[in-house]
Amino acid sequence: MTVLARLEKTPLDLLFHVEHVSGPRAGAVATFVGLVRDHDPSVTGAVVALDYSAHPDAGLVLTRIATEVADDPDVLGLAVSHRTGHLTVGEAAIVAAVATAHRAHAFDVCRTLVERVKAELPVWKREVLADGSHVWVGMT
Repeated sequence: MTVLARLEKTPLDLLFHVEHVSGPRAGAVATFVGLVRDHDPSVTGAVVALDYSAHPDAGLVLTRIATEVADDPDVLGLAVSHRTGHLTVGEAAIVAAVATAHRAHAFDVCRTLVERVKAELPVWKREVLADGSHVWVGMT
């Protein structure tokens, strides 16, 4: 089984992730692509970009999450990448792919993976608004 987990400063490629987890035993590959959108319901104004900052241990945390989620005998491959740096509207911030023998399990594991990354990865998001202001999201 293959597990790939990485932080990237360059654009993410969905097909790369799918190819990384695919193989002759896989009957399904579930994917998720999280995109930068032009709005945030909790913020007044149009979002034009996001700046992601990562804690120095973020790569290790992402690897731990991916390894733990992949520690399922029915997972045949798992790949997840998260962007850092400056992203504009429409760019992928996270890409995940999970291969299993059957689609239902692939969807379930992919959702678990993405939800854990969202909850546990020490990456912070600064939303840049059209008026030039910015808002930090998820800071407590």
